[in-house]
Amino acid sequence: MAIFTYENLVDPMLKIVRQSVVDFTVMKAGNRVLDVCCGTGAQVIEYGRRGINATGIDMDKNMLAFAEKNKSRLKMGNVSFYVADATALPFDDNSFDFVSVSFALHDKPPDVRASVVSEMKRVVKREGALLFMDFNIPLPRNIWGVGANIVEYFAGGEHYLGFKQFKESGGISKIVEEHGLVAEKTGYFKSGMVAVVKANML
Repeated sequence: MAIFTYENLVDPMLKIVRQSVVDFTVMKAGNRVLDVCCGTGAQVIEYGRRGINATGIDMDKNMLAFAEKNKSRLKMGNVSFYVADATALPFDDNSFDFVSVSFALHDKPPDVRASVVSEMKRVVKREGALLFMDFNIPLPRNIWGVGANIVEYFAGGEHYLGFKQFKESGGISKIVEEHGLVAEKTGYFKSGMVAVVKANML
């Protein structure tokens, strides 16, 4: 998906959700937070605005170049971005207070999705938390749910196949269960289209 689409469609649509996440998870200034598959860095920048030491990783250099421009424009010394694979994170075990992923699991094959979550679990502190933001499954039968299905359908290819499997498997709640996590808190946004889950290690 092009940066134009993210910057002008996805990021604005999720702006309120991204702003709500810090309070929802009770993150605090000074916390160390990692956002995987960060894309344009919108979530990382939002963390930075709140005094959080935020790191974003992604494989797309063009996306990260856009993120770096925003970081420089806002003069955020507490934010950093790296080119890295979410299935093999270049960080030590137990490194972060929180690890988040937003709208980057639903389009991936099941094996890749599982590897990403396993790595998130590895690098988060034992007393920390994982944060998942993605489509709420089942999607609501309203304009938001219909719109989500249409957008994903037109994305096509492997993206759409991943989305179909994500829906059929039960979405975020099933991922949390399969990885031995406990959902501490769940919130719903955009008339039920978006689910935000704060999960802890057993």
